Amino acid sequence: MIKKLVLSTILLFLVAVIAILLFLPAIIDKQMNAVSEHEAFIVSDKAKQLHRTLVIGDWHADSALWNRDLVQKYDYGHVDIPRMQQGNIGLQMFTTVTKSPAGQNYDRNESNASDTITALAIVQRWPLKTWNSLTERALFQAKKITDLAKRDSENFMLIESQGDLAQWKERRIANPLLVGGLIGTEGSHALDGDIANVKRLYDKGFRMMSLQHFFDNKLGGSLHGTSGQGLTEFGHQVVLEMMRLDIIIDVSHSSENVVKDVLRISDQPIVVSHTGFNGHCPSARNIDDSLMSAIAERGGLIAVGFWDAAVCDNTPKVVAEAIVYGINLIGAEHVALGSDFDGTIIPGFDSSELIAVTHELLEIGASEKHIRQVMGDNMLNFLSNNLPKK
Repeated sequence: MIKKLVLSTILLFLVAVIAILLFLPAIIDKQMNAVSEHEAFIVSDKAKQLHRTLVIGDWHADSALWNRDLVQKYDYGHVDIPRMQQGNIGLQMFTTVTKSPAGQNYDRNESNASDTITALAIVQRWPLKTWNSLTERALFQAKKITDLAKRDSENFMLIESQGDLAQWKERRIANPLLVGGLIGTEGSHALDGDIANVKRLYDKGFRMMSLQHFFDNKLGGSLHGTSGQGLTEFGHQVVLEMMRLDIIIDVSHSSENVVKDVLRISDQPIVVSHTGFNGHCPSARNIDDSLMSAIAERGGLIAVGFWDAAVCDNTPKVVAEAIVYGINLIGAEHVALGSDFDGTIIPGFDSSELIAVTHELLEIGASEKHIRQVMGDNMLNFLSNNLPKK
């Protein structure tokens, strides 16, 4: 009797573990990447006509972090190929999240805080080698994107060079729904403190690397860390290596001192891949407008996010207002989109509904030329000039 009871208990435990592993990842994804409830957006005929002619590009989505097959359309999360096609997104930078501190906030995070991505990796049944290596986590997520290009080549193409970008443009003539994907990091702690991993990640398709995320790392201070420091010597050397390889440098989440140091040593334009403007939305998430202007003066791009901490709301109207603020501050040629979709934010719309932003930009008086630039032409031009040639 006792033996049967023990066996039954073990069996129930195993069933519970299997159920958790099967269903918990989707439950977490649904909770962390919800969309605010809203009525169907009212969109003008003019917006519809304009939107279908736009080349739309987004500098930042963390979709590879989650256990979703992006070939399929989901009713949760923010991004998959069918929804990107519905929203007319042509270019998407997929960023790899490798570490996130417990209690994450925009004010102050300790570098040695418990890491929530480790638990997520285990629950999502990632390979064992990803549990203790941030580099392996980045590589695992990147492989999802490279495999996607092989599995659904009719609808998705990986872009690693100027040549690939030209090919994508050519293929879009026959297939306007073809999505071009690029790969980047969310913080260069993904290097695991080894500068050789810059080239290792580059060889696996990474073409943009951000320096920090929510905590100080070996490269320097985070905007949300404890030190506020600039680049360390290691960080300086990493930036030089990124420049050598024509990797786009992203200073989202970097301390203002890191941004200043990068501007001092970089001979290439840089990107803030997902942010807001502090003058429009005073927030611990946004660096000072003067630094935004300095980045723009060097040919850089500022990509406007779609969530409340960046723009002080998550509606298409407020996102459009943040974009217009940026246009007035630094010029339309330096403003882009940086959604942070699937980045544990709650936007007011998902990737299928970007037409609502086009509508609101028209409503507040943005010109068609400026809308084309911001929605994607600026990203396309930046990539054309700054990706490796081959």
